[in-house]
This record gives sequence, C-alpha cells and structure tokens, in this order.
Amino acid sequence: MTIAVTVNGAPHTTTARTLAQWVEQQGQSQQAVATALNSQFVPRALRATQALADGDTIVTFQPIEGG
Repeated sequence: MTIAVTVNGAPHTTTARTLAQWVEQQGQSQQAVATALNSQFVPRALRATQALADGDTIVTFQPIEGG
C-alpha cells in the first residue's frame, strides 16, 4: 500500500510503514540523517517503531555533532 507524505516541503509517495524503513528506502544511513515527523523530532532509536500514515510530514536534516 502506498501512502502520500510531504518530505522537506515536497510531495512524495512511499510504501514504507515506519520512519526507519523510509530512511532506508532513501538510501540514507540511519546515522547520517536526523528526522522529524509532523514537527516532532524522532531519535534514531525510535524510528523503527514510528509508524507512518497518509498525510504525514517528514523533515530531514544533518545531525549536529560536537560539543
């Protein structure tokens, strides 16, 4: 089943059921990208349990490292 999502402001479709699956489908390493779903930051450890739904908004960005 395909759902429609908005990614960084652009419409997309996906068959991913979780945020982790979506990141993988984009060819990204889980460590190389930070994610937010519907304006809420989603830590890497929670992506596998974060379900996607039709109409969701995904934002990706580079994680901030250092200290």
